[in-house]
Amino acid sequence: MKALYIEEHGGPEVLRVGELPDPFPSHGEVLVHIKACALNHLDIWVRKGLPGLKLDFPHIMGSDMAGIVEDVGDGVTEFKPGDRVLLNPGLSCGKCEYCIRGEHSLCPNFRIIGEHTDGVCAEFAAVPDSNLIKFGSNLTFEEAASAPLVFLTAWRMLVSRGKIRPGESVLVVGGSGGVATAALQIAKLSGATVYVTTSSEEKAERLKKLGADEVILDPDFHKVVWKLTNKRGVDVVVDSVGKATWQKSLRSLSRGGRLLTCGATTGPNPEEDIRFIFWRQISIIGSTMSNQTEFRQVMRLILEEKLKPIVGLILPLDKAVEAHRLLEGRKHFGKIVLSLE
Repeated sequence: MKALYIEEHGGPEVLRVGELPDPFPSHGEVLVHIKACALNHLDIWVRKGLPGLKLDFPHIMGSDMAGIVEDVGDGVTEFKPGDRVLLNPGLSCGKCEYCIRGEHSLCPNFRIIGEHTDGVCAEFAAVPDSNLIKFGSNLTFEEAASAPLVFLTAWRMLVSRGKIRPGESVLVVGGSGGVATAALQIAKLSGATVYVTTSSEEKAERLKKLGADEVILDPDFHKVVWKLTNKRGVDVVVDSVGKATWQKSLRSLSRGGRLLTCGATTGPNPEEDIRFIFWRQISIIGSTMSNQTEFRQVMRLILEEKLKPIVGLILPLDKAVEAHRLLEGRKHFGKIVLSLE
């Protein structure tokens, strides 16, 4: 089969598209003929090499995919050849205390397909049947592939961990990325007033069409938030940018506010004044991926078209190097998808 893989860590130039052995479904697995795979910032970190990440090379890239069931392994009863499916890329042991209580992403053996195991940016992949969900023709393969990782991350972060409530105010930092556009939609669906930061007028217009109440272009967004909220601040800040925006995100919060984080695309070690955190009684809440219930909750809303995956650009698989460069350059809006059609 044709696949996107790496044989060493490095820049976009280490990406390879070539032939690798076909996978076969084991017990409880489904073989999917993949039609589209979506990129995430996680792909950049895997390609570059995260501290402590040990891969077997060649390593197939990609965590998000959508396709058609080709075959099923023993014990699979929910799926049959021809079904259109998308993937939850989180894997857990199913036996530990966290899995037993339904908190799969807290599992000590939690892994992400494409990071800790071979990914799904290939013509075929064999994946656990419990990680798949069917979707209909109201979604394209590109839209379906764009949904899982970012929407399940944003849903757990805002709804399960952040406890967002109707009438609250939310600031989404770096609003044109995949998690950010998902967070914007979820916050609006939850009844919040949503402020978003971005880098251009063009992106600002698209964010307004998605429902943003205010779009902030000023790099000193915390000062703008302070003015817009009459020196109160917002109840919740969603920041997956990290080091470059951390201090400003903290200073955008109201007393008793919550800072939600699921990533650090500009670096993991920001400076911060602890006195500011305890005096204003700010909560910093970390979140990673989702459990299976949360995955199915948010995917149901997507299938019902109450939430919409935002596809920014579709490229063929052999343009993967270009796709990675565009992702790192942060010039796109929404998800970059590689098509295997």
